[in-house]
Amino acid sequence: MARAQEKLSDAKVRSNSLVPGYLSDGGGLYLQVGPTGSKAWVFRYQRNKKRREMGLGPTHAVSLSRARKKAAELRGLIADGRDPFMEKRAALADERGTMMFREAANLFIKAHKAGWRNEKHQNQWQNTLDAYAHPLLGDLPVAAVDTAHVLKVLEPIWTTKTETAKRVRQRIEAILDYATARRYRSGENPARWKGHLDKLMAKPTKVRRVQHHAALPYDDIPAFMTELADQPGVAAKALAFTILTAARTGEIIGAKWNEIDGTVWTIPGERMKAGREHRVPLTPAATAILVEMRAKSTGTDDDVQKAPDGDFIFPGGRAGKPLSNMAMAAILKRMDRDDITVHGFRSCLRDWAGERSNFPREVIEQALAHVVAKGAEAAYARGDLFEKRRRLMSAWERFCTTPPAKGDVVAIARPA
Repeated sequence: MARAQEKLSDAKVRSNSLVPGYLSDGGGLYLQVGPTGSKAWVFRYQRNKKRREMGLGPTHAVSLSRARKKAAELRGLIADGRDPFMEKRAALADERGTMMFREAANLFIKAHKAGWRNEKHQNQWQNTLDAYAHPLLGDLPVAAVDTAHVLKVLEPIWTTKTETAKRVRQRIEAILDYATARRYRSGENPARWKGHLDKLMAKPTKVRRVQHHAALPYDDIPAFMTELADQPGVAAKALAFTILTAARTGEIIGAKWNEIDGTVWTIPGERMKAGREHRVPLTPAATAILVEMRAKSTGTDDDVQKAPDGDFIFPGGRAGKPLSNMAMAAILKRMDRDDITVHGFRSCLRDWAGERSNFPREVIEQALAHVVAKGAEAAYARGDLFEKRRRLMSAWERFCTTPPAKGDVVAIARPA
């Protein structure tokens, strides 16, 4: 006959119908069931009025009988007046001293930031760790981080913020790999996906369909541009320039006058998503915006070439700072266009060019700074199809800046 504390069975542990939460086996041993159906063993006890929780491993690696044996060993330590949680923490610290997860994360960022594209990427790393990882892992020794800890970070956001959760997992894995290489921890990486967390959590692509950036139907662009022209401020000019050049937000707000050479805007590789320099042909309407911005910054209508090299074309409210990356989105909000995004205007160009023009696909993709050639094809596709792209962008400008004819006014669809 099973002892009273052995409340679980192998069949119940394997069941797929368990409600998320903690199921007690008795004696401090619990089966932790996550929101995504993941299962792991934890041992819970109190010491000096503080509740402790120790991960004993996921159910696919640790059987019920093995978990019971581990729990019995821990109960024996507690009966002897010892604190197994603190002893484990102390045992995992090697002769080089204890490295906390937060400290390891800071060292990882410092070691790798020189290879990242820009400061924004570093900020993204820091912000996601501060928001999701550090509250649970920050003050833990990296050697003590186990699967149960990683699941506690990921499971609350796995189904609601799947893309963010993916990045958080990847960043935790990278930091723990770094700590292993520096000999601050040993053993398998508990944040590893393949062959580990993929057994405990639903595949990200199965959790939630990718949400594409909401875009305005391209037929509404001419009327939208007319309405945008009535909006005051630098952000409105930046948004118009964004639409005419099909550039990304980061490329626009980081643009400086020394990148302009006549009717060509050359964006350096460090500010491009693909990491390589990109030339943008400037149409008359785009150039007119530059001339206006030049006049705003100097009080003259001198040629844009005479603008200070290091100045931002679209400056922010603080001296020496660019426009905020949310400024153009704020313009859309002001125009009651919460249903579309700044990035979505790139889709407008692609859809319009694909359906209303005869420009080849590779020219359209080059205009969007997409990498389309791979392998042997890439070895021969070394040009950037610049003159063909100039013709494409000229046609796009004519479409965007030709107002609907009188008697044929296009009403822009508004969000419900």
